[in-house]
Amino acid sequence: MGKLFVIPTPIGNLEDITYRAVRILKEVDMILAEDTRTSGILFKHYGIDKKVISHHKFNEHKTVENITGWVKEGKNIALVSDAGTPGISDPGFLLVRTCIENGVEVETLPGATAMIPALVNSGLPSDRFCFEGFLPVKKGRQKKLTSLKDEERTIVFYESPYRVVKTLKDIEEYLGSDRIVSVSRELSKLFEENLRGSVKEMIEHFTQKEPKGEFVIIVSGKNKNQEKTENEQ
Repeated sequence: MGKLFVIPTPIGNLEDITYRAVRILKEVDMILAEDTRTSGILFKHYGIDKKVISHHKFNEHKTVENITGWVKEGKNIALVSDAGTPGISDPGFLLVRTCIENGVEVETLPGATAMIPALVNSGLPSDRFCFEGFLPVKKGRQKKLTSLKDEERTIVFYESPYRVVKTLKDIEEYLGSDRIVSVSRELSKLFEENLRGSVKEMIEHFTQKEPKGEFVIIVSGKNKNQEKTENEQ
């Protein structure tokens, strides 16, 4: 029997990949890529010349059984996403679960993910945090934000440039205007930017300056002193 390797890839800077990841990508029988064109840039840079198959959220339900079967027959297969760690707001979970259910060995390498550098760089408590990924665009959005109102841990969101301002306004409305926010964009890339301040200040900034790139929004947890004040009232 072969093995499924889950391999993180750089979120921007091509140097942010481990030696082991490059070695395994060169040794496996085939690679599953979210976007073969995007991954092709990385593979060309490191001289990785392997059969690459498209594996993304629109076809994974149809392909996981075949892929699992190939591994059971002895193929070593690597799974990569466009950037970061597969399964973290990217395709991967379904395949990993199917392999495990079928007794197929899965090995996940450590590596790049956007949330950890953004969290550490925020200056907000990072010993305990909750990762929420992308908020629902419509259905369930209000319910999700309401459920986080009393969360005392630091909260991590991913967001696209098209919804950054809306998300910041929703954070202000549902979680409170007193929240401290750190917004990181284009991490590890040429135009990386990290901004910190009140949620109101971040709304003003990105209302005046058009958001560009991929974003990580870090939000301070609910202040315990605030809860005491509310109870006293």
